[in-house]
Parts: sequence; C-alpha cells; structure tokens
Amino acid sequence: MLNVSIAARERSQGDDGDKVDRALLTRTARGDEGAFRLLYDRMAERVFRYAFTLLHDRHLAEEVAQETMVIVWKQAATFQGRSRVSTWVFGIARFRALDLLRKEKRGERIPEPVLVEPDPAPAVHDRIRTMEAIKTLPEEQREVVFLTFYEGLSYAEISGMLGIPEGTVKSRMYYARRSLSEALA
Repeated sequence: MLNVSIAARERSQGDDGDKVDRALLTRTARGDEGAFRLLYDRMAERVFRYAFTLLHDRHLAEEVAQETMVIVWKQAATFQGRSRVSTWVFGIARFRALDLLRKEKRGERIPEPVLVEPDPAPAVHDRIRTMEAIKTLPEEQREVVFLTFYEGLSYAEISGMLGIPEGTVKSRMYYARRSLSEALA
C-alpha cells in the first residue's frame, strides 16, 4: 500500500542508528560542531518532511526544520535519553510547527515573501498517488501515518510524543489504512 522502501532506506537503521544519533548528540552537547553537522545531515531532511506534513507549506516547513535544528544544537545537553534521539527531535519540530500555526492564526507572524519558487521535480506516479491519498486523511491520521511509515516510530513512541494513549494511535492508524486502501484501490 505505502511505499515503505523509502522509509526503510531513510530511517536511521533502528537501534544502530539511534546509537549513532546518541553519540553525535552527546558530542554536540559538548560543543562539537563536526558532530552537529553529521547529526544535521542525518535529521534535517526528515524534520523538514515531518514539518511539511503538519504545515502543508514548503517555506514554513523549512523554517521549522531550521529552528528545530538550532534548538537541537543549543539544547543537546538536555536530552535525557528516555526515547530515541529522532523522537526527541520530532517532538521539538512538532512543538515549533504548532507554535507557528498558532501565531499565523493570531496574525502574530508576518510571512516572508517567496523570492524563488522551487523547481518541481518529476516523481514516480505511485508515490504521487500515495502522497495525494495521505493528504486527504484527517490531520491526526496523517501525522500518525507519517511517523509510523516514514520515520519508523513505534506506536508507543508516537503515543509518548503526541501525549495520547497508544490505543488512540492504533485507532488512528486503523482508520488511516482503511481510507488509504479505498483511495488507492
């Protein structure tokens, strides 16, 4: 149904990837810029995609990704190790994205003008269909699908990150899969 080969390729190799991320974050906390650059390379694109899933705007997602990575640099020492590094980083991104949405709704944020539109690259037909189908899902289901399939987080990790019961995560995934099956049939 979903193109999970992309997710499998892009994930941080499960536990081994988290070990690498933890080591890089520890070095980052000590001010190691090289380690931060490596961590940035591992996480920034994933954070952007997650932010884009929440915001539906490329420029806002880029802004959130940059702000998130700056926070990771500044607050690396606050990571307590109770979750995977990626879960911690996505939690920061989620907070930044929701904060940005709140400011936009209240008119507190003035958007920067778009100077150059990105050149859209051709994509594979199935991927486009899948992404279009995902866009039709309610926000709560779309977020769970992204975190599960594209970031490989477990239901328990998503539950902790979103502050909702694991059963709610499972329910959202059930209804999302059902809707996607119908849309992609």
